[in-house]
Amino acid sequence: MVYEESIILTLPFDDVLTNVKAALAAQGFGTLTEIDMQATLLAKVGKEMDRYVIVGACNPKLASAALDVEPLVGVLLPCNVVVRAIDDRVSVDAMDPGLMATMSGRADLQPIADEARRLVNAALAQVSAVAEQAQSIVVP
Repeated sequence: MVYEESIILTLPFDDVLTNVKAALAAQGFGTLTEIDMQATLLAKVGKEMDRYVIVGACNPKLASAALDVEPLVGVLLPCNVVVRAIDDRVSVDAMDPGLMATMSGRADLQPIADEARRLVNAALAQVSAVAEQAQSIVVP
């Protein structure tokens, strides 16, 4: 089962994180949480790891509609987007909102999940486009 959509970029980590949050906002998602797993795991268990940030994104209109259909769908909210360093690249991994319908077994959640998936994919496409544009600019 595929539960995420991913893109790999070669931009600086902080630029990618900023672009991800801006692209999500452009699609109607707010950032509810931002968890720095690198800092948290170092502080809590002494684990050293590459940069890893979980962005909890929520589209209030879609979340409200989903909760109206199935109040327990809240356990699957918000949509998590992971920005993580992999050597000299940055991976952006977004949870597939289709899991709401699949895991709940509620067919009436499918249109809401489909719209959320469309918006998340549009945000990822925007992040990719920004990255491609940045990489095509040559500084003398």
